[in-house]
Amino acid sequence: MFTTGRIIFAIVFVLAFAVLLTWSYRKEWKTLAHHFPKPWKVLLAIFFFIFILFLIVKIKKLT
Repeated sequence: MFTTGRIIFAIVFVLAFAVLLTWSYRKEWKTLAHHFPKPWKVLLAIFFFIFILFLIVKIKKLT
């Protein structure tokens, strides 16, 4: 299904993407902190929304 070349490419791609994403985020940390003072609230709301959807699906399967 997956050749060795594809697996190596996927690993290198994910690692490079994560490194570049982290580097870019750290580069703009001060700007982001100024424009978005409390980003944890948004993250909490997203997790809450996903949890509610998960509960709806589980309840629907029980009935």
